[in-house]
Amino acid sequence: MKIEEFLESHVLLWVILFSHPADFTPVCTTELARVHQLADDFAKRKVRLLALSCDDVNSHAAWSKDILHYAAEKNGMKSDSSLAFSIIADSKRELASSLGMIDPDEKDSKGMPLTARAVFIIGPDKKLKLSILYPATVGRNFDEILRIVDALQLTASKPVATPVDWQPGKACMIVPTLSADEATKAFAEIKIHELPSGKQYLRETVLIEKE
Repeated sequence: MKIEEFLESHVLLWVILFSHPADFTPVCTTELARVHQLADDFAKRKVRLLALSCDDVNSHAAWSKDILHYAAEKNGMKSDSSLAFSIIADSKRELASSLGMIDPDEKDSKGMPLTARAVFIIGPDKKLKLSILYPATVGRNFDEILRIVDALQLTASKPVATPVDWQPGKACMIVPTLSADEATKAFAEIKIHELPSGKQYLRETVLIEKE
């Protein structure tokens, strides 16, 4: 299935496409094991997960057993029989190249370029909402990616922006484009921070549905 067909078949869902440098490598194994552990959390947010590697299908199938074993070992549980997401086999690096996922500084034993640790979050409208590119040597934090999904979904539905270090349930900033009257109508609680400039642009709210 082409990625366009995948997105078409999941039109009402969010999609996370994430690449990794190679199968049977230590950091990638820890990452995919963690994504498998978090699969239910992503599913609750209507997020479909899709990995990508430049290895072939047979390699993915064999490596998946290692990932599941490691995930079970970390959890102290019995290993699952299959991964909670699919891994694209991109052995010709066509998709990785077209999406800018190639790390020019990292190569395999044959001198072929490796995919970087890219993360693309795609909205239900099939538009890219966020991209992060890690080098091959740095593992990703998928708890942070969950937080990003929460922030993206919140700000897609409300006229707010999430401030530094925001966590779900914490205060948000009201977007500057919303007038004072519109903000009063939209939010039950508003805190305006008094600043030396005298400008009242730092408006904070905790999202409570107005009765």
